[in-house]
Amino acid sequence: MDNRALIRAFRLAAQLMELHDENPFKIRAYEGTATALEQLSFPVADIERTGLPDRTGLSKTAAARVAEMLDTGSFEELTRLLSITPPGVVELLKVKGIGPKKIRALWRELGIESPQQLREAAERDEVSKLKGFGKKTQETILAALEFTQQSQGKLLYPQAEQLADELAAQLRTALHTEQVAVAGEVRRRLEIVENVQLIAATDKPWKAHQVLDKLEGLVPDPAQSGPFAWRGTTAASGVRVEVLLTSKEDFTKELFLHSANEAHLSEALPGTAPGQPASLRQLINKERFYQEAAIYEKAGLQYVEPEMREGLGELALAKEHKLPKLLEEKDLRGSLHNHSTYSDGAHSLREMATFLRDKGYEYLGICDHSQAAHYANGLSPERVRQQHREIDQLNQELAPFRIFKGIESDILSDGALDYPPTVLNTFDFIVASVHSNLRMDEQKATTRLLRAIENPYTTMLGHPTGRLLLRREGYPINHKAIIDACAAHGVIIEINSNPWRLDLDWRWVHYALEKGVQLSINPDAHHTDGYADMRYGVMMGRKGGLTKEMTFNAKSMEEVAAYFAKRKAGIKAPLEFKDSLFG
Repeated sequence: MDNRALIRAFRLAAQLMELHDENPFKIRAYEGTATALEQLSFPVADIERTGLPDRTGLSKTAAARVAEMLDTGSFEELTRLLSITPPGVVELLKVKGIGPKKIRALWRELGIESPQQLREAAERDEVSKLKGFGKKTQETILAALEFTQQSQGKLLYPQAEQLADELAAQLRTALHTEQVAVAGEVRRRLEIVENVQLIAATDKPWKAHQVLDKLEGLVPDPAQSGPFAWRGTTAASGVRVEVLLTSKEDFTKELFLHSANEAHLSEALPGTAPGQPASLRQLINKERFYQEAAIYEKAGLQYVEPEMREGLGELALAKEHKLPKLLEEKDLRGSLHNHSTYSDGAHSLREMATFLRDKGYEYLGICDHSQAAHYANGLSPERVRQQHREIDQLNQELAPFRIFKGIESDILSDGALDYPPTVLNTFDFIVASVHSNLRMDEQKATTRLLRAIENPYTTMLGHPTGRLLLRREGYPINHKAIIDACAAHGVIIEINSNPWRLDLDWRWVHYALEKGVQLSINPDAHHTDGYADMRYGVMMGRKGGLTKEMTFNAKSMEEVAAYFAKRKAGIKAPLEFKDSLFG
């Protein structure tokens, strides 16, 4: 059990206690345990149980609950709370926008015990009549329920990848073969996965069925399965699982056919002579291949990486051998847009810096929240000064590793940046992001972002749509207008690499590159573990054709420093802030 599972369990316990209107001090204790676990940079499961209090800083009581959770999969209080709460009410806690107190009112006053019952009550206009709700809350609940329903049977990419890799490992062992591969949406690196697909070569397909039928957490679907295909779902998420069983000779064919969008497979091959296969699908069905590279070579095409096989013009480029050399994770030389304990991060500035340095990176951009983000302990100007002094000290100590002074400045409702120019001028760079008043139509959202982009202090645009995949739709924006403005004003756009965001959407990467806009793979890390999320940002960039040359944080520390300095030199700097606050 990893730390995230522990954190979820203790947060659930706190929510359930609030739902049942139990002792607020106990609720805070459980929330405190979850917060303490979030701040740990090592796997709690690896610690000897007797050493948990000393290593984690938890009280003996909290540590005992953690140990019980690790050893049994639950702890006494959580088990009790779940036993007195209908499963449908627990499910309601997952609906975005309604907390335990509102769910308690819905449960006790309207007898609602499931999302479906809540939807029906809202559609009958019964929810708005409850004290503390009203029409607006009812509309919000209906929208959240609709989004939640649409998200069922889907997984974020990292969850789907883990599931696929675990199934592949099980099949390799059971079938005694290395010819088992992840295919489909996972291999194409889609941000949301609805079908986890694998290809396995075996002359004993019945054995694969036996293995999959018995795996805990999988629900077979015999009606959709056949001798050479096992199909079912996962019990936890409902995501579809499909394992296609083939011969060793046809393994490459099946892997290829199930690792590309239909548009890629069926698109007419450029310059095909009469009588020759007109598409990759026709070619693979006409001849036998043992390597995917040989398929493209036979078609006279440059090899297309699986993540780019979307039918979005890649074959025309492959015909001209003009596909770019895609960005790789090893190309990244620093991490920008990260948080520390100065705002809502789990680790100190020193911990965030030394961890990244020890991983071989050259620089850290620290971007704690600005003062308007009260909920995230945003920095007042005085605390900005305090952080900058600490950064100066750490830069002397950690050189040649460097910490750049950044801020995630809220884009206010009118498009202005948080802080006056006198404060903004003290940062090396500024990531401008929207965090509040998210209910906007396209015109309002686009206008708000355009004004921020036009601000000379904006270095980088953060998570452009504010989306949280499978949790919250982003506000609608005119992507072309935003990207065009970034090109005109020299503003970098981040690919926020947090798996819940992955924003800028990969579908707009190509357009950004066409316009000469640099992209930055930003983890938005609030914990040292968060740096690893840059991997997902790289994947999304690759899907859109991102190269090392167009990736801002693939630049060296010296190049980044020069870029920031040159950009700041073009701004007429205000004088009074440095003299009055930093003097």
